Amino acid sequence: MIAHELGHVRNRDILISSIAATLAAAITFLARMAYYAELFGGGGRDERDRGGGGMVSALAMMILAPMAAMLIQLAVSRSREYEADATGAHFTGNPFALARALKKLEASSQRTPMAVSPSTAHLFIVQPFLRMSGIDFSGLFSTHPPIARRIERLTGRPEEFI
Repeated sequence: MIAHELGHVRNRDILISSIAATLAAAITFLARMAYYAELFGGGGRDERDRGGGGMVSALAMMILAPMAAMLIQLAVSRSREYEADATGAHFTGNPFALARALKKLEASSQRTPMAVSPSTAHLFIVQPFLRMSGIDFSGLFSTHPPIARRIERLTGRPEEFI
């Protein structure tokens, strides 16, 4: 697992996520500036036309702010995890060792699931959310791909055969 984390360092994933976070913050800032400019400044229109002008910016803010957050989510995307797995396997020369470590981590998390905040879930190697009954949407925005897929991509074999 240390090789996997070193793969993140070698692949400059922190740089990529920092750039994406900066872009997301800039977009959010610009949307907020446009909202306040329209709300208080009116963009040079006279007093008769100012009613309801902030609504357009408020709608833009409601659309752009989630998009900015999504940029951050995509910066630490599943493809970066796959790449870090491949780099870690290259470092060690044994992809099966990393696959076994991933399998152990998954087994441990299933034995004792953690109740964590969704805002810190990206810090965990495996999906830390407790599975609720019914539909599970926790994997929809997960930054880490399912362990079974990671093992299959590492070894070229399904998880059952490791």
